[in-house]
Amino acid sequence: MPMGDVAGAVGELVKAGKVRYFGLSEVGVANIRKAHAVFPVTAVQSEYSLWERNLEADVIPFLRELGIGLVPFSPLGRGFLTGAVKRAEEYPVGDFRRGDPRYQGTNFDNNMKAAAIVRDIATQINAKPGQVALAWLLAKGNDIVPIPGTKRVKYLEENLAAVDINLTTAQIKLLDEALAPSKISGPRYNPTVMATIDR
Repeated sequence: MPMGDVAGAVGELVKAGKVRYFGLSEVGVANIRKAHAVFPVTAVQSEYSLWERNLEADVIPFLRELGIGLVPFSPLGRGFLTGAVKRAEEYPVGDFRRGDPRYQGTNFDNNMKAAAIVRDIATQINAKPGQVALAWLLAKGNDIVPIPGTKRVKYLEENLAAVDINLTTAQIKLLDEALAPSKISGPRYNPTVMATIDR
């Protein structure tokens, strides 16, 4: 279905009081533009984190131009940025990370080296690595509201505590540089999944 038709249909639901807001997931600039022209988009959900920065070049500036919020999923890099990770083959069959290119072979080794700065800063400020990764995202602007997933209350509480961490400009710069897109090894998804992403 064309994006304009989707936006029109959701707009009608909002006007009828059946839906409160119009959000999109994993869309690029062209589709955001098409949708927003028909009915205002409130938020876009997409992957964004220290180790997945694909939105910085065009999507985030465009969202800000239109006043649309960003809701990043996988803000902890599917757990990689917490430091509590294993190689792909060590995860059970059915675990998404088993097929994640960034968890495999030399990609894993290179990514562990790149992510070492997250662990180092966490040690310096007496925080958890995941909290540092979330604090970095929160420092990027009030229009960015990450949604880390967890199954345990302990990690939920840890994640919530990230709002109290204020990274210095120097720390943010270190994180930006150490985990720049050129320093991350392996694609975000395998080719089949990547073909479904609107970028």
